[in-house]
Amino acid sequence: MARVHGLHHITGIAGPASENHRFYTDTLGMRMVKRSVNQDDPKTYHLFYADANGSPGTDLTFFPWAEMAPARSGHGVTSETLLAVPTGSLGFWADRLAAHGVVPDPIETRFGEQVLPFADPHGLRLALAETSDPRNGVPWDGSPVPAEHQILGLHGARFPVARRGPTDAFLTGVFQLTDFGEENGWRRYGLPREGGLDGAASGTWVDVAERPDLPRGAWGTGTIHHIAWRVDDEAEERDTREAVEQVGLRPTPVIDRFWFRSVYFKEPGGVLFELATDGPGFGVDEAMETLGEALVLPPWLEPYRDEIEAGLPTLGG
Repeated sequence: MARVHGLHHITGIAGPASENHRFYTDTLGMRMVKRSVNQDDPKTYHLFYADANGSPGTDLTFFPWAEMAPARSGHGVTSETLLAVPTGSLGFWADRLAAHGVVPDPIETRFGEQVLPFADPHGLRLALAETSDPRNGVPWDGSPVPAEHQILGLHGARFPVARRGPTDAFLTGVFQLTDFGEENGWRRYGLPREGGLDGAASGTWVDVAERPDLPRGAWGTGTIHHIAWRVDDEAEERDTREAVEQVGLRPTPVIDRFWFRSVYFKEPGGVLFELATDGPGFGVDEAMETLGEALVLPPWLEPYRDEIEAGLPTLGG
């Protein structure tokens, strides 16, 4: 049995917060389920976009560091995040993106799936992938996108490394993910689909490419900061953290993020990973009906609310 249960959330670095908010809620139709701040840099928002309930595995989050230089692509940095959409939706999405001024790349077939790649306004590489796999996402009634075409959650992620061997050993050994083979230089690791080993289930996989020709990548506007993996609870998180430490990596202590508990470390190829518990969830501090409508701070930052609010930009609607 795998030590992780798929992707929990993926966090990117954005430019101006208002532009980020407009694109992910208006163009992509995702719900902002938490409007908070970076707990290590409270002068910066931490914005969470997901399904109607903020379900684990549906969450794409951002630190809007508009003053940061653009990212430098290369090994050790996630190069693309894939979002799941229902089978038969890519025609709708190609038209919608074009209507919002986004020119997508041509539709591709990857590991038997139809995929529509594009970039967000700040250069972050995304792709929509059609899937019929069961998902735990809940459609959002307030979305400008019809329920039958809405984004279902995270589908997967891609990153290059200088040497794939150590990353392969970690993913198949410590995380106990399945190796689903290679296509066009990308090797896929994930959890099996229900009923067989024909492919990795939606929301559970990463593709890894060995690219020693690339320079070391660097974080910046338009890149992914970290990939978070699901663990059931704190006990499972502690066990997995111990397994990570036993192979010579350096995980952080468990950190209370209030909506989940987190452990961070770099996998052998240099990509920052997180272990995140499924609970307690985004409803622990605000009503589900009004998720994301007001600035929410963890209890230890509440004494500084006035100062924090004064330094944050306006998001818009």
